[in-house]
Amino acid sequence: MKLKKIILNNIRSYETQEILFSEGSTLLSGDIGSGKTSILLGIEFALFGLQPGQRGSSLLRNGKDSGSVIMEFEIDGKEIVIERTLKRKKTVSQDYCSIIINEEKKEISVMELKYIVLELLNYPKEFSKKQNLLYKFTVYTPQEEMKQIILQDSETRINTLRHIFGIEKYKKILENASLLTSKIREEKRVKEGVILNLDEDKINLLTKENELKEKNYNLDSLEKEFFIRTEKRKKVQEEKEKISGKIEEKTKIQQEIEKTKLIVSNKKEFISSNSKAIELLEIQIKELHDLKFDESEVLKFENELILRKKEKEKINENVFEISAKMNSLNIKNDENESIKNRINHIETCPTCLQEVDPSYKNNIFIKIESETSENLKKIQSLNSEKQNSLENLKKFENEIHLIEKRIQELNILKIKFQGVKEKQTQKQVIENSNLSLTKEIETFNLLIETLNNSLIELSKFDEIFEKMQKSLEESLKQEKLVEIKVIELKKEIQVFFRQIEELKEKIKKIEEVKKQLFYLIELENWLSQKFMTLISFIEKNIMLKLKSEFSKLFVEWFSMLVSDSFEVTISEDFTPILKQQDYEINYSYLSGGERTAVALAYRLALNQVINSLLSNIKTKDIVVLDEPTDGFSEQQLDKMLDVLLQLNVNQLIIVSHEQKIEGFVENVIKFKKENGISVVE
Repeated sequence: MKLKKIILNNIRSYETQEILFSEGSTLLSGDIGSGKTSILLGIEFALFGLQPGQRGSSLLRNGKDSGSVIMEFEIDGKEIVIERTLKRKKTVSQDYCSIIINEEKKEISVMELKYIVLELLNYPKEFSKKQNLLYKFTVYTPQEEMKQIILQDSETRINTLRHIFGIEKYKKILENASLLTSKIREEKRVKEGVILNLDEDKINLLTKENELKEKNYNLDSLEKEFFIRTEKRKKVQEEKEKISGKIEEKTKIQQEIEKTKLIVSNKKEFISSNSKAIELLEIQIKELHDLKFDESEVLKFENELILRKKEKEKINENVFEISAKMNSLNIKNDENESIKNRINHIETCPTCLQEVDPSYKNNIFIKIESETSENLKKIQSLNSEKQNSLENLKKFENEIHLIEKRIQELNILKIKFQGVKEKQTQKQVIENSNLSLTKEIETFNLLIETLNNSLIELSKFDEIFEKMQKSLEESLKQEKLVEIKVIELKKEIQVFFRQIEELKEKIKKIEEVKKQLFYLIELENWLSQKFMTLISFIEKNIMLKLKSEFSKLFVEWFSMLVSDSFEVTISEDFTPILKQQDYEINYSYLSGGERTAVALAYRLALNQVINSLLSNIKTKDIVVLDEPTDGFSEQQLDKMLDVLLQLNVNQLIIVSHEQKIEGFVENVIKFKKENGISVVE
């Protein structure tokens, strides 16, 4: 990886600033607080975004609502530009991300950009969900943070280094193996509980199988008994059916007798009804013989009816004429009244246009009233005449009604007189019918007598049928009892069979669990006695190798920075141990320059070990040192040149306010702060 350019907009003390980076060594120079470290924080933000626990407000310039970092760099010939922005809402958060690779731009999410950057840097995938510690310990670690690592307790330091070296997986493997072993033990206890009653279940299965055999034997005996009972019942049923035929025959005869009696009864009722009809006809015939009927009397009343109807029509016509005259006179009076009203309202003659004299009007009124009075007298006379006519009309209508009633009575009498012969014929037919019915009744009585004789012969089968019925019911009862026993036994056999099958399945599953238990026992023994021992051995050897290499490098770097009066080593927990004249010196009692030398040597040794261990990462040719000479003496500063020459990286960026360092590097970028804003000189 090679840095080329970074642009800061509203980042910490910067408003807008572009910084160009060259190959070789570059010093970011300036007074304390001039903005040098902000450049390093901007590079880290561009690559990885905000880290867990890092607040956006620590990067965004105070009083600004948005800010951004744009960084250009090169990896394996690929030109890459990353842009990240910050936005102030309730809190300051990442707002926009994009990456350009060989002029192909993608606008993506924060996590997507982090994955792409890790892939470009060829960092192991397990670092995708962790802090960017690998970057910190191979590229850029603030000197104070490295001092804190040295001062940490041994367990925290070892865990941190495991993480950095990428070998914490062995610890994870051991933890997981231990967890798995614990789970296996739990599973073993569960399975041991499952197989606890296996022998008892096997004995129970054998018992049930023997009981099932016995029940099957009993079922065979019951089925034979059921067959015998069924055959016996069928035989009784056949005998009953034979007797039943005789009973049915008897029943049919009884029904035939009842039917014949009903026919005889009906025929007797017909004879009785016919006798009454004959008596009635004889009375009617006698009454008709006593009646007298004269045809001329009918003609007389019919002629008289015609005359009365003609007189009625004349009266109707007269009433109509009188009504018409009265109506005409009433209309005339209405017209006179209308004329009188019109004249009364006329002031000027419509013909001659002269004023109409009141006396003239009065004369006309008198004439009209005279005419109206005369008409009323006529109407009164006509009304009196009309009333007389209406009374005559009513009288004629009553006479016509009486004549018509008499004519109707004579016609009825005529019809009755004509029906005498018919009634005599009807009487003869009914008498003949009664003779025929009497003969039929005698025949049916003989049939009833014959049927009664047959019925007496068949009655002896009733007692036999009743005995057969009782015998059949008893046979059915016995057959049903045996059948119920067979069904119940079959159900018991089914239940037993199902229980046996379930027990077999249960035993089969328990046997499978037993096999699994043996496997778990073998697996637990292998994990605890072989696998975990092997992993611990591998981890220990790797840590020993790393510790050996790290210790060697640490001693080399520390020896370059501090006089030979110190004897330094690295303990098993990677703690620096310093001795002087055989006395171990506590880190806190060292001078500021000596503590810085220890931290810098530790930092450079880590860088070399990690880059050697992860030889394919793309950040191995760049190193950033932040205030690496804090507290150094002049002698130590002079030795810093040897350190820088020994680093042998393509791009070295140093942040320092020591002017002497300017002579050790190829490029210098100076920073200053004007009115609270950092700028490049």
